[in-house]
Amino acid sequence: MKRDDTADGLTPDGAAAPDDETLALAHELFQAARDGNAGLIGTYLSAGAPAGLTTASGDSLVMLAAYHGHAETVRLILAHGGDANAANDRGQTPLAGAVFKGYTEVARELLAAGADPDAGTPSARAAAQMFARVDVLALLD
Repeated sequence: MKRDDTADGLTPDGAAAPDDETLALAHELFQAARDGNAGLIGTYLSAGAPAGLTTASGDSLVMLAAYHGHAETVRLILAHGGDANAANDRGQTPLAGAVFKGYTEVARELLAAGADPDAGTPSARAAAQMFARVDVLALLD
């Protein structure tokens, strides 16, 4: 979610810029994903918060939870419609992030949800080979 402080209050795509309260909530959800706070995220997602919410650099809730090793939180976000293949602005996917960090259980959750091991730059498969993550490589084949 990007904020644009232009005079007309619109983002570059013409949408209304979010207000401070909405931005604060988004930041709270991003931090909850990083922290693995499944309870808080579950409450907001059940109330209608978008599972596809992204930071200004394109990191989704799934990406943040995956990169920080929170399998339960990843599963929860995916169950509410999060995208296992959503790449950030650098072309990195949640699966590649989990592989890079060595989070095998997170990788299992993402693969079960249809994550593509060959998507992204570098791909999860390439990251597993690069960092000799043999346990994850076995899952990818």
